[in-house]
Order: sequence, then C-alpha cells, then structure tokens
Amino acid sequence: MPIGRWAVAAAPAQIRTLLGSCAGVILYDRLARIGGVAHVVLPDSRGAVDHPGKFADTAIPALITDLERKLGRTSRGRLTAKVAGGASMFQTGASTNIGRMNNDAVELILAGLGIPVVARDVGGDTGRRLTFDTLSGIVSIKIPGGADYQI
Repeated sequence: MPIGRWAVAAAPAQIRTLLGSCAGVILYDRLARIGGVAHVVLPDSRGAVDHPGKFADTAIPALITDLERKLGRTSRGRLTAKVAGGASMFQTGASTNIGRMNNDAVELILAGLGIPVVARDVGGDTGRRLTFDTLSGIVSIKIPGGADYQI
C-alpha cells in the first residue's frame, strides 16, 4: 500500500506497507473479520483536504468511513487498533521528531474516538515492513536485516 493512503479488506486478505517515520494505523473488527490500514505521513492536515490519507487527523476518520461504507459489516464500537512505525529516521531535534509526532497524534485521535489500542510497535530508529492479516487480525512486523515478530 502506498504512502499517505489507506486500504480496507474483508477476510481473507492481507494488507502490506513499509513504514519509516510514518505511522501505520490498523483498525480491526474481529467479529466481522474486516479491517484496514492507514499509512499516516504527518500528524495534522491544518485544514488541507486534498490528500486525506496523508494526515492522522483526516486518514483515521477516512479509514473508518471506508470500513463502514465499503464493507458495511462493522460497528465502530467493535473496532480495535494497533499502531506501528513512527521511527526516528533522521537526526533532528526532539521538537521535530516526525515519527514521535505521528505516534502522538494517532494515539490522541484514537482515544478521542473511543477506539482502544490493543498493541503497539512504535519508535526506534529503523523502518518496518508491516503485513496485516484480516482473517486473524495479526500484524506481522519485519525489521529489515533484523527480527520478525507479530503484534
């Protein structure tokens, strides 16, 4: 899945993306076995409407709307979230750590929507390959040249 986009699918399906400082937001309805992934590039749209998948404050609501509209079998009250990515990929000051800013924005938005975050794999200084399995709800993480694990 490309940067700054989101995708939804019903089981059985897998959604894959690569994350660096971007945050991957995975929403899942275990009973309906449907879910989606948003690949968030920046924390705040500041009112921009041209690329909703790019920003945490627009991508998460768009992902939820797509789950409800395209798949029609979810209940917002049954959604759970997993969050991955948000690495500090570049040597910058603490006030410009885009990865941490993305993670903070995602957590705040999900809390405001009442969607519990059931697993996290965030931070660090390296990218991740993410694979979300809509059948099981498992998110597999691969660190290039490193570990493979699931959240």
